[in-house]
Amino acid sequence: MKITDTLKKTLSPDTHPEAEKILIELLRKAPAWQKLEMVSQITTTCRELALIGLRKRYPDATDEELKKRLAALVLPRQMVIRAYNWDPEKEGY
Repeated sequence: MKITDTLKKTLSPDTHPEAEKILIELLRKAPAWQKLEMVSQITTTCRELALIGLRKRYPDATDEELKKRLAALVLPRQMVIRAYNWDPEKEGY
C-alpha cells in the first residue's frame, strides 16, 4: 500500500474524504462545552440502546433489575456486587 492510498482512506468507508476532512475541522474548532455535550448525547444513546436490548432479553424484569443489569454491562463484577448486593454471574447476564 502506498502512502497516498492511506491518505485517501477515511474512518468510515461510506464517507467521502473531503466530507470527513470538513467534519474533522469542524470538530477541532468546536468549543469544549460543545464537545462535552456531544459525548453526553452519545453516552445517553448508548445507555438507551443497552436498555432496549436488556428489555428484550428480560421482558419481565423490573426497572430495578434492569438498572442492575445495565450496571453489570459497564462495571466490574465486584463493583456491581458491592453497589447493588447483586451478583451478575449468579443472576445471569
